[in-house]
Amino acid sequence: MIHIVAGWLTVVVVFPKLTPLQKEERFRLWALELLAKLAIKLVVVGSPPGKGPWLLACNHLSWLDIIVLRATCCCQFISKSDVRQWPLIGTLASGTGTLFVERASRRDAMRVVHQMVERLRDGCALAIFPEGTTSQGIAVLPFHANLFQAAIFANVAVVPAALRFTELANGERSLAPCYTGDATLLGSIWRTLSAPPLSAVLCFGKPQLAQGRDRRTWASDLHLEVVALNRS
Repeated sequence: MIHIVAGWLTVVVVFPKLTPLQKEERFRLWALELLAKLAIKLVVVGSPPGKGPWLLACNHLSWLDIIVLRATCCCQFISKSDVRQWPLIGTLASGTGTLFVERASRRDAMRVVHQMVERLRDGCALAIFPEGTTSQGIAVLPFHANLFQAAIFANVAVVPAALRFTELANGERSLAPCYTGDATLLGSIWRTLSAPPLSAVLCFGKPQLAQGRDRRTWASDLHLEVVALNRS
């Protein structure tokens, strides 16, 4: 909690004085340190994407997913609007460039797509969780296609990625960090802290362009790629 509060203070007090690159590096180091404090070892498989613009599509398990991704590569996120109201975490998300979307509103989704296009054309890197909700990660839920339209409009590649948590001792998949169903945020944090030491295994696929595919076809193809990465 001290580390999270320190991150909140950094966003509120220090970030306004920093350049975008300085903010990215400060947040990356903060995320790495948070994983260490949670006894989670970061394991990266494949090549993380470099400098933007690109769009990353990853499966979604937990509130920890953003921490793992930000410890690995510099990107901004698209998140459900509820997160903006979460104590501390909402400020952290807003201060690091997160775009918030009302998932039940098609009109709001299109608003966010246009904002994503602007950022991609400015050279930013963005990350989305196209399942639209969290799961236990054993299977990858179908992808929602709307946000992939931003990559088509901006003509940038999408990087598929899959994340899973495993027990460090035996490599078995762990569901401890999962934040699904009726679980509470505090309950998920407690299970994570109570679990044996964990690994966060993040697998990256090869970037791919739309190459004439519409967003639904592309989303379906990317889903198959993330499923394969999740099983690797």
